[in-house]
Amino acid sequence: MKPVLLLMTFLYALSLKAQTGGNDTLSIDDKAYKFSAKKLIVPSVLISYGVLSLMSDDLKSLNQSTRYETREHIIAGATIDNYMQYAPAAAVYGLNLAGVKGKHNFKDRTIIYATSQLVSAALVLPTKHLVKEERPDGSNRFSFPSGHTATAFYSAHFMFREYKDTNLWLSLSGYPVAAATGIYRIFNDKHWVGDVVAGAGIGILSTEMAYWLFPMTSKWLSPKNEKQSFVILPTYQSKQIGLNLIKTF
Repeated sequence: MKPVLLLMTFLYALSLKAQTGGNDTLSIDDKAYKFSAKKLIVPSVLISYGVLSLMSDDLKSLNQSTRYETREHIIAGATIDNYMQYAPAAAVYGLNLAGVKGKHNFKDRTIIYATSQLVSAALVLPTKHLVKEERPDGSNRFSFPSGHTATAFYSAHFMFREYKDTNLWLSLSGYPVAAATGIYRIFNDKHWVGDVVAGAGIGILSTEMAYWLFPMTSKWLSPKNEKQSFVILPTYQSKQIGLNLIKTF
């Protein structure tokens, strides 16, 4: 619960500041926002593996053997994965505050990150209810795909997209954190390997879609005059996280 509340507070503060605008960002016609089939390859492969793990006996066997090995050597119960999933995105804002500028100004990157959250939620939550895969620990039937891993990877890919043109090594630093988040979900007996791999693919895809959608979302959310503004208000109800986008005229 604590990381959820921290994220909600953090994003609410971002949305308030976003109303004031910021430094100039990329042209809306920049190639960063153009659809590219090549960028679908990695997430497609990861998601496909996850889907196959639900049907293939060999991959199901791998899921089971991995769980057996982790349960033999690792005690479940760590909570670090609840925090790690947000670390790459938090680093983007922290680096900007420290003067290490990314591709977008405060308002625009907040629009992009919030969009990636919404896209990921739209993909993950319905899939969990449709597939109804039982978690390794038997706690419920919402195992596939891993929501924590999806969050970690859309955060890591967001960091990559913001810094890849100015500092490649820095832009890549979020991926090990995201991978560790997925590994901890397996260690904590909450997900199978296939769940985590699919979650990683969904996370990357969500951020790519957020950048492709940015020309549209920025036009809708950016005020045309000083009387217009918008607020991104996170919500938490019945154990579900959501975002309310409020625009005033």
